[in-house]
Amino acid sequence: MTAQRIDGKQLAAQLRADIKSEITTHLKKGVRAPGLAVILIGHDLASQLYVKNKRLACEEVGIHSFVFNLSADITEKELLDLIHDLNQRADIDGILVQLPLPSHITTQAVIETIDPQKDVDGFHPYNLGRLAQFQPTLRPCTPYGIMMLLGTLDLTLKGKRAVVVGASNIVGKPMALELLMAKCTVTLCHSATLNLQEEIEKADILVAALGHPHVIRSEWIKPGAVVIDVGMNRIDGVLKGDIAYETAAQRAAWITPVPGGVGPMTVAMLLKNTLSAWRRG
Repeated sequence: MTAQRIDGKQLAAQLRADIKSEITTHLKKGVRAPGLAVILIGHDLASQLYVKNKRLACEEVGIHSFVFNLSADITEKELLDLIHDLNQRADIDGILVQLPLPSHITTQAVIETIDPQKDVDGFHPYNLGRLAQFQPTLRPCTPYGIMMLLGTLDLTLKGKRAVVVGASNIVGKPMALELLMAKCTVTLCHSATLNLQEEIEKADILVAALGHPHVIRSEWIKPGAVVIDVGMNRIDGVLKGDIAYETAAQRAAWITPVPGGVGPMTVAMLLKNTLSAWRRG
């Protein structure tokens, strides 16, 4: 068995084209462009690259990006005051604060200060609560993108056994909720999970979101499973996932590559969330 590659780049490109078409149609009618505020604190190179990619994606589809490059020694109050100001601006539909934040700033306080209607990352407790009730509004981008990818497969999700490895608020927990909403039987594994191998061996759908390579072994994968690799690990200058792609592809039916799988979809869903917030505005 050789797995079919799930091409996130191709689907993301189609989504961006659709978003651009909709925005262009509205701009011709004199409607203002959607606005996305992106806040970057400090000089972390990875964060700078992520922000650059998001800004370029915004430019491509016609979203006006407002980038705020802030000093690493900004106080928490100063940051929260800026967010309060952005919450009130009519030309800004979405607010994104690039994570991680400096240690002196409380991440949860920042997330909860963002207006839930402008929370295009989907991290605010209100939006996560809506997802938990299966009434989603703005959904966390990476899990949302994964569900879009799964929707392209010749596969019925209802009743499938899904295993998510990693329980972060950004990916793991909302991913489990997304799969539960699709009527999968979901197991959420984490660092204290006993017999991880046994859990993975049962998975029809496996989502690896640990951020650590080689913890999940390819031989644990159930033959014919769908494997979604969220991991982004740089090893000797090369980007790798949480699972060894070449060997896992010999057991899975479908698999996402790293890079080119989940990553492009995360940015595409950020644009889609911004579009949704703009429509409501």
